[in-house]
Amino acid sequence: MNWWDDALHRATAEVLLSGALAGLVGVHVVLRRLSFFTMALTHATFPGVVAASIIGVNILVGGVLAGAVVALGVAALSRHRSQNTAAATGVVLSGGFALGAGLVATQNGFSRDLTSFLVGSVLTVSPQDLVTTAVALVVVAAVLLVCARPLRYTGFDRAGARAAGFATGVWDVVPLLAIQVAVVTIVPAIGTILALALIVAPAAAARQWSHRLSIITALAVTLGALSGLGGLYASSRWDVAAGASITLTATAILALSTVLSRLVRSRPTATARLRAVPA
Repeated sequence: MNWWDDALHRATAEVLLSGALAGLVGVHVVLRRLSFFTMALTHATFPGVVAASIIGVNILVGGVLAGAVVALGVAALSRHRSQNTAAATGVVLSGGFALGAGLVATQNGFSRDLTSFLVGSVLTVSPQDLVTTAVALVVVAAVLLVCARPLRYTGFDRAGARAAGFATGVWDVVPLLAIQVAVVTIVPAIGTILALALIVAPAAAARQWSHRLSIITALAVTLGALSGLGGLYASSRWDVAAGASITLTATAILALSTVLSRLVRSRPTATARLRAVPA
């Protein structure tokens, strides 16, 4: 039997690639505190995905176009003093999802496919989906690597970045577009609603263990891939929805990492206090 002809094999490859991609962009989401923006982006991607499906083109095209408009719009609105980034993002969140729901309502019989867009369907991914995810992972990794220095400057020291001559507005858009590419790419496997957890949780868990960007990135990619693999195993073992299972696995990894990291930090303190007690 051809490896590509087996749905479980394709699903395994897809969750590994999707988890790695989500963890990679999740580092910038966590460090730049873009979790709320990412949630809005996943909702705003929904109408683009639905519109692409209705027209009959690849959902990646519709999702990327819709997300790019949203990312540029939020970045532009947040630059004005009269506009608050959170307020602009919140409007995008509800407006985007409402537009997607409205498009679905206009199509008779189309609502049966709604669940696959929202929570994913990893067992139905095609070889083309795998190639798309692999290409997206390579491209996003290359962009983030090449642009590492300006992204680090603008993300952590905006005043220093301006002094060094970096256009902060331009470099703010780069991670937003990278996040959008990741969101749209993992839609077939995870869905637009559940993608947020797979993007944020592995990076947030990795952040518990180091302050170095290279180590955080490596851990986030690893934990993202493990979240996908563990969730897929749990899905096949207990016959639950794969997207939900992957999301719960990523959430469990974050919770476990938080508890363990706190225990590790508190142990030296407790030991030092014991040594300080006179005999």
